[in-house]
Amino acid sequence: MSTPVLHRAATALFGLTLLAASGSAALAQKKYDTGASDTEIKIGNIVPYSGPASAYGVVGKAMAAVFKKVNDDGGINGRKVNFISYDDAYSPPKAVEQARKLVESDEVLFLFGTLGTASNTAIQKYLNAKKVPQLFVATGATKWNDPKTFPWTMGWLPSYQSESRIYAKYLLKEKPAAKVAVLYQNDDMGKDYLKGLEDGFAGDPARIVAKESYEVAEPTIDSHVVRLKSSNPDVIIFFTTPKFGAQAIKKLGEMNWKPVTIVSNVSASTATVMRPAGLDNAQGVISAAYAKDASDPQWKDDAGMKAFDELLAKYMPDTNRVDASAMTGYNMATTMVEVLRRCGDDLTRANVMKQAASLKQFAQGGLLPGVTLSTGPADFQPIEQLQLMQFKGERWQLFGDVISGEIAAN
Repeated sequence: MSTPVLHRAATALFGLTLLAASGSAALAQKKYDTGASDTEIKIGNIVPYSGPASAYGVVGKAMAAVFKKVNDDGGINGRKVNFISYDDAYSPPKAVEQARKLVESDEVLFLFGTLGTASNTAIQKYLNAKKVPQLFVATGATKWNDPKTFPWTMGWLPSYQSESRIYAKYLLKEKPAAKVAVLYQNDDMGKDYLKGLEDGFAGDPARIVAKESYEVAEPTIDSHVVRLKSSNPDVIIFFTTPKFGAQAIKKLGEMNWKPVTIVSNVSASTATVMRPAGLDNAQGVISAAYAKDASDPQWKDDAGMKAFDELLAKYMPDTNRVDASAMTGYNMATTMVEVLRRCGDDLTRANVMKQAASLKQFAQGGLLPGVTLSTGPADFQPIEQLQLMQFKGERWQLFGDVISGEIAAN
């Protein structure tokens, strides 16, 4: 081969090498949307630190603790998390005000773990119109699993309808002739729970002999419990938030009334419901779980529980470790950290949603064995399984198998 030909070949090869290198550089280029940079990831959050659902404030505090630990350990892919959490007092208008502040003033990359069905409903259309992720919503309403209508909103908890269908399955099998009375919160949360139960009893709707709703502004729900007793049910189900769950169980004890009692998972906290209700009154209460219970000695040597305890010891030393809300916040935040790690240097809102919708059997350390997180482009409901449990002594005890009560989104 002549020298000119060799020269042209070498030049062409050098050009191809440069092209490949520039292509690789383009692929490796960092991508950011508002709220992200080389040094920071800004995350917004809204939780009721005050008001009728203030017991859930621990969820936000646990999330903050996880991000503080992550930052102390070097951050996520070298970036520190700036976690901005506001109080909405469980008030939808206040949630709208806080969401606008987070997006338009604080300029966060996305909202994460916003708590409360009514509050999240109030901000859902706004965030989707702005194309700001409303990620891992801290409520189990079925509506969060609707990627076709709301592609920027994703749930995290098992859906309320799934949970209440599991209770119906249990009662149909174990108490086939039992009459059921229901107390539910008069909002989207309570109605979602009620719908799941009614769907579960669709073949025998007469099983539900009484339904009572209450408003979150009511100081006490004692009168509702008294009215439900007049229907003479064998089973009473409380679809409530913690304050009212504690009131309801305590009232049963005061009335010396001992029906089979079921309480929703969101009110199954040993610290904020069972103990305030009175441990004697709480004996035998049934609920369902997807996360490990810090009061259960079977987890004392579990790696996930040890990590949780270490976090609390260093970053939340005054927190009651058996408060289920602390475990909820811990689990949700560690899931969020994993999603952000998978984002790498592409911290666009679209990629954050893409990674959140690409979880495949992700085993989170605080979840029960057999319960994993899985998502897809058409599946925005990460957790679909729960296990029944009963309160005995001073703690919850699991029974039965992990069950899926998942149903399609409306």
